[in-house]
Amino acid sequence: MTFTPLHDRVLVRRIEGDETTKGGLIIPDTAKEKPQEGEVVSVGAGGRREDGERIPMDVKAGDRILFGKWSGSEIKLDGEDLLIMKESDILGVIA
Repeated sequence: MTFTPLHDRVLVRRIEGDETTKGGLIIPDTAKEKPQEGEVVSVGAGGRREDGERIPMDVKAGDRILFGKWSGSEIKLDGEDLLIMKESDILGVIA
């Protein structure tokens, strides 16, 4: 894939959750919520301060992250559904 987000944007691949409950019930696709966990595919170079200096990004490609339920814009690249969002929409990095 040859896509690089601009500025402080991040390209994210959703990580799908479990398809069964702890009790063993299978959850149908229509009842599933969209996962709020993802893997960073690529990041932009970072935003700029008023003096023109670049603000470094806190996340990097390969990081597992949590993001808000309604964060980002869904896009399709190379047949894969991805999200593009601002770094400020990311709630945290999973260690």
